[in-house]
Amino acid sequence: MRRRTVLQAAGAGAAVLGMPALRAQEDKSTINIVIGAGASVDAAARIVAEQLGKVLGRTVVVVQKFGAGQRIAVGEVRRAPPDGRTLLFSTNGPFSIYPNIYKKLDYDPVADFTPIVGVSSFDVAIATGPSTGATTLKELVEWARTRGKGELMFGSPGNGSLSHFVGLSIGLAANLRTEHVPYKESARGVLDLAEGRLPAKIVGANSFIEMHKAGRVRMLAVSGEQRSPRAPEVPTLVEAGLNVTSSTTTGLFGPANLPPEFVKRVHDAVAPLHAMPGFREKLAAISMTPYQATPQQFAAAMAEERKRFDQLVKAVGYQREEA
Repeated sequence: MRRRTVLQAAGAGAAVLGMPALRAQEDKSTINIVIGAGASVDAAARIVAEQLGKVLGRTVVVVQKFGAGQRIAVGEVRRAPPDGRTLLFSTNGPFSIYPNIYKKLDYDPVADFTPIVGVSSFDVAIATGPSTGATTLKELVEWARTRGKGELMFGSPGNGSLSHFVGLSIGLAANLRTEHVPYKESARGVLDLAEGRLPAKIVGANSFIEMHKAGRVRMLAVSGEQRSPRAPEVPTLVEAGLNVTSSTTTGLFGPANLPPEFVKRVHDAVAPLHAMPGFREKLAAISMTPYQATPQQFAAAMAEERKRFDQLVKAVGYQREEA
């Protein structure tokens, strides 16, 4: 009761974007968490929204702004005032990969955003369908070498995605030419795989699990350091014989100049999720694992990823595109 009184009193005569005004609004305004990625990211964002709402005592809504590889969602938050009402739940792609693959972005991945808290990570998986007959990654590589142009055609969610770069990395590690087929609709790519029109597809492991268990596609490897608990029989890429490891992280961001006190409050509300019973299980159900990071750790990790992808882009000869 005392806290509420203090917050209300602090709002008198305060500037709209100042911390006093923010305090005055906190107990009554809705927080919108904007997302631009698919089902697994959406599910993780809703876990965060529920936790944030409970701790802060506010309505927290997940708002879907799909398109342009999350860049529509990113732009929405970049333009938002730093009043705590609009946050972004995103993978690290727009902050670590895109600066290395586009000639020019309409946002600065560092200056335009405030990292708040890391939440989860997930791997992508490479799978094949009935057209190749491959039961291992080695067999798929050999199949590709003896077919047509001697290259592996693989689908992914789009140019510049983690899946795309894992495919390029597989080609580099296996000394195999690759042909990339971007799919705007990931489900369509999985269907093409299952029906034999596509030799291989790389996408978040969660997209393959049920069809893999049903025998319609075969997961050959996952990209992370550990096997998926939902498909423990599937090796990592390293175990399958290729020195490739790559995962993506998710977390909560705000626009630039978000007040440090609010950043701390949101971080301290979300971070305890990692120690709560059932959180790991909820993430496992969508093929994710916990990823805990403070604002400083989150920013440092993305900086390291930018360096890594800069090296990878140069190694595979990736040509920068228009955004």
